[in-house]
This record gives sequence, C-alpha cells and structure tokens, in this order.
Amino acid sequence: MQLSACIEWQFAEGNDTLADRVRAAKAAGLAACEFHLWRDKDMAGLAAALAETGVTLTGFCVDPRRSIVDPAQHEEMLQAVADTLAIAKTVGSPPLIVASGFTREGISAEAHKAEAVKVLRRAASLAEAAEVTLVLEPLNDRVEHPGMYLVDTTLALDIIEAVGSPRLKLLYDVYHSHVMGEDMREVLAGRIHLVEHVQVADSPGRNEPGTGTIDWPAAIQTLRDLGYTGALGLEYRPTLEATASLAVSRAALGV
Repeated sequence: MQLSACIEWQFAEGNDTLADRVRAAKAAGLAACEFHLWRDKDMAGLAAALAETGVTLTGFCVDPRRSIVDPAQHEEMLQAVADTLAIAKTVGSPPLIVASGFTREGISAEAHKAEAVKVLRRAASLAEAAEVTLVLEPLNDRVEHPGMYLVDTTLALDIIEAVGSPRLKLLYDVYHSHVMGEDMREVLAGRIHLVEHVQVADSPGRNEPGTGTIDWPAAIQTLRDLGYTGALGLEYRPTLEATASLAVSRAALGV
C-alpha cells in the first residue's frame, strides 16, 4: 500500500498552491496525493506539477457538491459530474469523490435509496464514457457532518451494487467508519473488490494516525487480509510540521 498525501491540509507550510504542495510531497518521498474541491484551485498549475514530478492523483471531489437523494438537485449533480470528469482528464483521470447530501425529512429510507440509485446510474454512465471511476464516500454524522444521508458503509455498498457499474466504487474512510462504530472486517467482508480507495485519520481529533485510539496495526492487517492493495489517503489535519507528521503516520501505519 502506498501513501497518498491530502494536500488540502498537508505540506501547507510555505506552499500556498497545490502545485507547490505536490512538489513538497514528492520531496518527502510520496508518489501520490489527493485534495478536495477543484473549482477554486489552479488546475493547470497542478497538472504541470504532476507532470514534472511524476506524482499521481488518487482523487478529488465532484464540485460543486449536490445531493444524490434530492431529485430537485439531480440535474445540477449530473452537471457537476460532467464538469469534473472533464477537468479530471487534464490531471490523469483519477477517481472522483461523490458525497451524498443530507437526509430529507419525511422521506422513507427506501425512497432515499431509490433516488440515490437512480441518479448514480446516470452519473456512472457518464463516468463509463469518460473512463473515470466515481467513488461514493460515507461520512460520519456524529462529529463533522450532522444530517448527512450516507453514514453507513453497508448501505453505501448496497447502493453501489444496485447501480451495478464498474465505474462506481467505494471510498472507505477508516476515521468516519470508526466514529460511526463500525467493524471494518464486518462491513467490508466479501466486498473489498468494490473499494477503490481508503483514507485514514485517527480518532478522536481527525489527526495523524498514531495520535488517537484506533488500533492501526490491526486495521492495516484487516485491509491486507481482505485483499486491499490500493493507496492509503492521509486525509487528516496535521498537528506537526509536515515531515514529522508523515513520520508519525508511517510509524503508526507500518507503510
């Protein structure tokens, strides 16, 4: 498993642009990175830095974020997917992260799921044509994202299976899953082939692995046992200078 720096938060000291953070990550020995939203970023500069360094993008978000469970937002969501697919082509066609939007009051669980499946089938069709993978991310609603619809890994995988596209997979975030009280082995067993990317941060605090209560050797071994061989996205808020922060993470993760 290779490490992927979240340059939204990491290598920010003295590096105002994503391009400079890519170069800093490369200098620190990392070959992959990721970030959040793209519309407020210099994507041409980022593309140049990726080409210069050979660093690979492991993902960024469909922007703007729109709901998959509110049909009033579906056309805007699909336009956001189309726009983000186009920009992804300029930076190596990495996976694109899809968030769910918020739960709608008075609407049944079945109706929520049906709306999600309906629009994600259309989004996946766009992704198939572009040969880019969309990754659906469950978040937690106990700390950072109150009211979020998709907070359950099992439900996310059920939705992905219902859509049935090779271009729709899961982003599994160990931190969000831990906050929600999930058992990683239980929720991923038999479906690790649907996991495109894994992100890590410790709990509580969402800081470097090794600063909280998550048993990282057990977590990494579980991922290996299940057959995950992809990247580990360091999507945490650093408490230390970049080099020291990375060293703490490497020691905790054993990667």
